[in-house]
Amino acid sequence: MKLKQHTFGAVLALFMLASCAQTPAEPESQRLARELRSLIGTAACSSDSQCRTVAVGAKPCGGPAGYWAWSTQDTDAERLTALAQRQAAAEKREQEASGLRSNCRMLTDPGAACVAHRCQVNVPSPASRGAS
Repeated sequence: MKLKQHTFGAVLALFMLASCAQTPAEPESQRLARELRSLIGTAACSSDSQCRTVAVGAKPCGGPAGYWAWSTQDTDAERLTALAQRQAAAEKREQEASGLRSNCRMLTDPGAACVAHRCQVNVPSPASRGAS
């Protein structure tokens, strides 16, 4: 009976220790990307002239991982640019630390337009997608 109690106690202690184990921290680049999305918000617009793109992330070979649309109507451009640069630098550091590689294809800025009162990244035409 004592052996069962000790075994039960040991198993219980292991479960308690396991439940206290910390989950891995969110990568800084993901946290900053979330802040960037929050800053951009809905990207509300009334005309194409209010829509811009910001380069986000980093590819291991250089250049941005992509572009997000934002609106000059409600977004602080300086704050957005600084945050996007911090996010890209964090992603680059994480890639270097992990040895991540990519296809090294350089992305061009697609531009943005006001569609249904919201800035959206322009989608390339099928003809231009096959050209690169």
